[in-house]
Amino acid sequence: MPIRRRALLATAALAPFAAQAQVPAIPAKGRRPWAEQLGQIRIGILGGENEADRIGRYGAYGRLIEETFGVPVRLFQASDYSGVVQAFAGKHIEMASMSPAAYAASWMDSNGNVEPILVTQEADGSTSYVAVMYTRTDTGITSLEQMRGKSMAWADPNSASGYLIPRAELRAAGIVPEQFFGRTGFAGGHEQAIVAVMGRQFDAGVTWASGIGEASEGFTRGMLRSTAEKGLLNLRELRIIWQSRPIKNGPIVVRKDLPDAFKADITAFHLALPAAHPEIHRAVERGTVTGWVPTQHSDYEVFITMRQEEAAARRRRN
Repeated sequence: MPIRRRALLATAALAPFAAQAQVPAIPAKGRRPWAEQLGQIRIGILGGENEADRIGRYGAYGRLIEETFGVPVRLFQASDYSGVVQAFAGKHIEMASMSPAAYAASWMDSNGNVEPILVTQEADGSTSYVAVMYTRTDTGITSLEQMRGKSMAWADPNSASGYLIPRAELRAAGIVPEQFFGRTGFAGGHEQAIVAVMGRQFDAGVTWASGIGEASEGFTRGMLRSTAEKGLLNLRELRIIWQSRPIKNGPIVVRKDLPDAFKADITAFHLALPAAHPEIHRAVERGTVTGWVPTQHSDYEVFITMRQEEAAARRRRN
């Protein structure tokens, strides 16, 4: 067979794979039929950092969604995770990027009227992160065992990495948190917990990190690295003393009762965002992630079970 013909046949054979590899484009601008039902897109933003930083991270993101679909966008900023959970239950928001535990709470409180559509994909291709326990280097604490009788700052009761996962893994290891730690308390968010620990209000805290890269640098992304980049934390003054098993990344969540066409458009928008507007993507996701991939409710059922078990344990204590 002539070389040129073989080359043409090879090109034709590879064409479908080349098409699949094409970078998705942001949906064309224009108001959609589903806009008549929604009127506006209200986006919930979880608490955990100060209001000015959240506006800075999500402002351009909200404007781009508004410009793309011709529908007003309103950012709903909650003071803590439960604010977004309650907003979904009351149908006061249409979508939010949530922690896995907050999604589980929303699913339970809304009687299943939420669904996850996309999950963050890390730079190594994984879709998970870890919980880490951190303390100040000047405490001299270098292990979990040395936290016996010490004070612990939980981030938020609806946080997987900042509360549910650490407690579940401690109990699985035979440690009862209420008996092991001398004192515990909720700081009101991940950033607030870090500031409280560094301010000597607590001996240690727990938060989330990618689990990829150097722990001494706050990993590739996570709340420790983010707080350090804001100048609120010197990573040399902090030590990580415990790390959880991998945790499924939190999903982008929409109300289940919304039009399927809206969900399809929002999915397409996010799949295209990292390549089309990398600066907006980096601001929203805080770090070196590649984008989003599809996910489903079954990926988060373990967190629903975990919340149910935590509620049962709380009833037994009372």
